[in-house]
Amino acid sequence: MASFEYDVCIIGTGHVGLPLGLSFIEAGLTAVGIDRDTQLRETINNGKMPFYEPGYDALIATQKFQVYEHFEIIKKVHNIIITVGTPLNNHIETDLRQIQQVLKSVSEHLTAGQLICLRSTVAPKTTRFIRRWIKHHTALKVGKEIMLAFCPERIVEGKAYQELRTLPQIIGTEDKKSRKMAKALFEVLTSDLLFTNYITAELVKLSNNITRYVHFALSNQLALVADDLGADIYEIIELANYNYPRNHITKPGLTGGTCLRKDFGMINEKVPYSDMFLSAWKIHEYMPNFLVQHFLKRTKIRNKVVAVLGYTFKADTDDMRDSLAPKLYRYILRELPLEVRISDHYLPNPIKDEHNGELRNWPIEKALVNVDCIFVAVNHTGYDEVLYSLAKKNPNTWIVDIWNVCHINQIFYQASALKGLS
Repeated sequence: MASFEYDVCIIGTGHVGLPLGLSFIEAGLTAVGIDRDTQLRETINNGKMPFYEPGYDALIATQKFQVYEHFEIIKKVHNIIITVGTPLNNHIETDLRQIQQVLKSVSEHLTAGQLICLRSTVAPKTTRFIRRWIKHHTALKVGKEIMLAFCPERIVEGKAYQELRTLPQIIGTEDKKSRKMAKALFEVLTSDLLFTNYITAELVKLSNNITRYVHFALSNQLALVADDLGADIYEIIELANYNYPRNHITKPGLTGGTCLRKDFGMINEKVPYSDMFLSAWKIHEYMPNFLVQHFLKRTKIRNKVVAVLGYTFKADTDDMRDSLAPKLYRYILRELPLEVRISDHYLPNPIKDEHNGELRNWPIEKALVNVDCIFVAVNHTGYDEVLYSLAKKNPNTWIVDIWNVCHINQIFYQASALKGLS
């Protein structure tokens, strides 16, 4: 049995991989990373967090977790954890190129006695594909010389530090040695380990995300119906949920992100017919257009100054991946406003968006000067205070608040509705 210098190597040190590597170090293991992003490597190796994730600033400042560009270090590590992206192509097809590239780069450095742990969200049967790939491209036998497991992450961005230690860890394996090694690795973080096979572990992760996606779609569908009938969805939800022990209805919103917006497709890829998952996707994707078109029933956008508050995919994060805010921005532009001002205090200035180009990120106090209408695209903390303050100065400003950040149970209203309520 080989002797290894490091306990863990994280391949892909983004929002999933970096918190995991730092948590392993805090738990007493030695860990390194591999990533092809030069700027990301430099930031991490200099002891700085490259994105917002509370709880890790002191850990990363120790510089105990170092990230490398090349794969030679794989020879020195006991456990290899793959956390690279698995996006969905435009044609509802899982894109495995990043995983395949990692396997190709790793294969020449593999040593008997290592564990390969896939942690990225993947389509069903991906782990079995990896097992076949190893058999086809190497002389190592899975379950005897090289171990293989699928151990999905189920954290929420912004809560990784707590949830890596509090959420149960699913461990999908199909041989005793792999199960033993995966157990030894993850039990340093949590004793709540649940064991199953590859396919079930993959479906557990997808089921968690798809269930939330469909649940949110139901709320968005109800919001469409309510506004068409002249009712307010938030009043409906408040009354429907009050002291009612069944069928809790969640609030509507722009539902995106790199998991929720794509994971439905990893199951849909395997079936030829339409289903509720595709319907949920269509509802979510329609919501930016709904906000604009139903706002136009109240007033116009043409030649008006519009502010968009928030540009990330969820509250209190700096992650723009698969956000629906850029889509909302494009629909607003189609109505020929005088100006559109984007403001998101979690993002740098300028905001670099591959689809919308380089956008000015306005300080919020300047974004709201003489503004005619405001779209709250993300429910970042503090937006309620800003809007209540605005109401005192510009009561005629229109507000589109899908998130109900001001808690007045309306999506479309003028700022005067907030006067006297703060």
